[in-house]
Amino acid sequence: QVQLVESGGGLVQAGGSLGLSCKASGRTDRLYDMGWFRQAPGQQRTCIAGFTQSGRAYYADSVKDRFTISKDNSQNTVYLQMSNLKSEDTAFYYCAGGRPAGSLRWLDPSNMYWGRGTQVTVSS
Repeated sequence: QVQLVESGGGLVQAGGSLGLSCKASGRTDRLYDMGWFRQAPGQQRTCIAGFTQSGRAYYADSVKDRFTISKDNSQNTVYLQMSNLKSEDTAFYYCAGGRPAGSLRWLDPSNMYWGRGTQVTVSS
């Protein structure tokens, strides 16, 4: 089994920056892509950033050029640095890890490991 634990999040003013981290433990050899999803009230959970095993990052258009995903393999930790935050970035953010290989954007949620999530609130 794999456990994902997020940290970071909180309240920030629009235009500000915030960082999230997610540490994986357990059978981390079972993880493929790792990344971040978010879900705002009344909306679907969507993938906003992912990091492949080979070190390639991918982003949703809504966060491209503002968010940066990175990973420390030695610590089994993935990070999300968010800058120029907007009110529409307000959501619950989840760390996810894929069980089979493949982009987190396309995997069935049941084929992922999930963290419990952390709230990010951007005040305007």
